[in-house]
Amino acid sequence: MRNKIGFISAFTLLTLAAICLFPSTGNSAASQDQPTIVKDSIQLTAFTNNSYRGNYDAWSWVPKIEFRVNGPIASGSQLYVEYTVPGGAPVKFDCATEETQKGRWWKTECGGRDIPEAKSTTYTGPVNFAIKMRNELAGGADATLFTGKAKVGKVHSNEAGPKAVNKWVYYVDHDWNLPIGYVYLTPDDLKGWDRPDFHVAFWVRGEAVRFQPHLFYQGKEVGKKSFEGEEVGKAGCESDVENGTTHFVDDSVPQKAKWARVVCSFPNVKGWDKTGEEAGMFGPLYLLSANPGEYELKVLWNNHLARSVKFTVGSGGKLDYNIASSNKLGRDRVIVPVQIVGDQDGQWDRTAWKTEAFYGNPLTGFTALP
Repeated sequence: MRNKIGFISAFTLLTLAAICLFPSTGNSAASQDQPTIVKDSIQLTAFTNNSYRGNYDAWSWVPKIEFRVNGPIASGSQLYVEYTVPGGAPVKFDCATEETQKGRWWKTECGGRDIPEAKSTTYTGPVNFAIKMRNELAGGADATLFTGKAKVGKVHSNEAGPKAVNKWVYYVDHDWNLPIGYVYLTPDDLKGWDRPDFHVAFWVRGEAVRFQPHLFYQGKEVGKKSFEGEEVGKAGCESDVENGTTHFVDDSVPQKAKWARVVCSFPNVKGWDKTGEEAGMFGPLYLLSANPGEYELKVLWNNHLARSVKFTVGSGGKLDYNIASSNKLGRDRVIVPVQIVGDQDGQWDRTAWKTEAFYGNPLTGFTALP
């Protein structure tokens, strides 16, 4: 999928068949003369096969991956992924690729069913992988765009009986995501960057349902409107990424080895408003540009407080993208620590972010909350 560099709506479904164009936001990636990977777009999944070397009583896995590339991607270029398990030879597989101009991006996914079962493995543990690009028309050396390491685990399937003993379902551990959150703006569907939308994203371990977001400024909840006793433009959250197992599993692993990135959006909150339009029938919008300072998002999950995200808005609605820029995230998002409250995520590794974040590319300038 190709798109112009910028932000898209959290609820826009990305498919290889769709092409959407948004104005550039001045993202640092737009100034790159070489293709770069958007790091928080990488999602590596262990795709479970229902056999291993012809034995249907033993299951194995191969990688499946999706990611986004900031252009330019030259004509004749081919994206591909290479991965290695200890003791095995490197395995390569191609990803759908199209020529992409500077200032636009391409989203792709590959692996999974497209990798022959003969190349599957039953190994669990650290796995090295790299996203690369070749161009045989240009005759140059292959370019490595990203290198990473994933931690693969396994859990029994939900099948029973003596033949199910080796029917393992595999997964990639994503506990490192939980302490890392994002604050960002996207262009309004009608007014674009003259009146951008506001979002906060965070990860959960488990089922991403039944969220209630509440935004506070100086201790007072903001972004709420009502008409004739009913709330209008109500804020909401839903998952835009889910990563877990490809098969049903038993209950021996916390939250059945499922992780999800949740995006909360606030229709009544905007970054700024340059349209010059008067307030509508429900009253004025809440503008971050007019209210600089400290904010806190509190999120109820299944009716219990589960997340707290604090961030700062500068004058004019300006957000601080320094951590994203210095870590070459690939797009403008404020990276913030997330306070995990309660036990709905189950047991998880609270230190994983130090070494495993972004698949072995931990953030500099970031510290998780205790």
